[in-house]
Amino acid sequence: MLELKKKDSLQRERCILIGIINKDQDEEKSMEYLEELRFLADTAGADTMHIFTQKLSRPDTRTFLGSGKMEEIKGYVDTENIDLVVFDDELTPSQLKNIEVLLEVKVMDRTNLILDIFAARAQTSYARTQVELAQYQYLLPRLTRMWTHLERQKGGIGMRGPGETQIETDRRIIQQKISLLKKKLEKIDVQMTTQRSNRGKLCRVALVGYTNVGKSTLLNLLCKTDVLAENKLFATLDTTVRKINIDNLPLLLTDTVGFIRKLPTQLVESFKSTLDEVREADVLLHVVDISHPSFMDHIASVNTILQEIQSQDKPTIMVFNKIDAFTHEEADEFELELTQRNYDLDHWKRSWMNKVGERAVFISAQDRNNIDELRRTVYRVASEIHATRFPFNTFLY
Repeated sequence: MLELKKKDSLQRERCILIGIINKDQDEEKSMEYLEELRFLADTAGADTMHIFTQKLSRPDTRTFLGSGKMEEIKGYVDTENIDLVVFDDELTPSQLKNIEVLLEVKVMDRTNLILDIFAARAQTSYARTQVELAQYQYLLPRLTRMWTHLERQKGGIGMRGPGETQIETDRRIIQQKISLLKKKLEKIDVQMTTQRSNRGKLCRVALVGYTNVGKSTLLNLLCKTDVLAENKLFATLDTTVRKINIDNLPLLLTDTVGFIRKLPTQLVESFKSTLDEVREADVLLHVVDISHPSFMDHIASVNTILQEIQSQDKPTIMVFNKIDAFTHEEADEFELELTQRNYDLDHWKRSWMNKVGERAVFISAQDRNNIDELRRTVYRVASEIHATRFPFNTFLY
């Protein structure tokens, strides 16, 4: 039986990263994705030694990259004693098998790496069950590369005939595991639904956003709690719900798992109940790291996932965090047109205030800058919802 094991966090591996450049992602975009992949690898416990890219109209069906580039990578892997090769795009089972045979080292894709991080960071039984389900769903179509050397017929009395290969046995075992985990999650879903219904009619506010934008730091600041907050991707997996009062208005504030580009579909499915906290929220605080050069892409990625879970139309407050770390490029005196890379903070404030009216706040959770303005904004939006539920309770307003 296949055992899913957590990686020893004390033993760091030497890895290389691989990405492609095509019409959908130019060189600049590809390097941006690979820098994010480097951060993922670091979070997982690997040091990136080198990054390889290749221009391809479409990936090679056998080895993802061309044969010449693969030979170059093979030489580097052998020379530099590389332990791990990580591809930025998801590999098919046959590509994964062929590449491992060629390079003779462990090969992972972005999805597998994210799953590995989730497995290492899941704390509660519920989160571990969700991650385990996602891992098995990812693993099932990839069993061929793992069990090829064990494909043999069972023998013995009463076992003659076609028999069952080892890969078929393990496929059946994993399918049973998936079925059991789904049933276990269904029971937990019922329990969590009951818990949510027992929270009364308090207005629910959910923190959403890209991973590592400061959601947990903001939760700690608003609720005066000590939820884990660190400069790593997916520091928070388990949903945290806290009751807070803003000017005598009671609210439930929920911290949720961070989103990321190319989020594995297995995780979206297995973390259904965690995302239910977002679905059932009355107000979303969409936290954005405005100091990140690609924060607009991060906003688009989060909005895409919100659309997938039918939560895109909820009242949303845009919280632009880390204004203390924001920098911008000075416009060249010969530039005829100001572009977004030249926008200073005032430019971004004006543009977003125009887009969402009074539902954009620029803060620094680290420096506690503009937190009172955020509280006022949350109060204004949440009190409107509260008034519809308790129309006779007007003393709050």
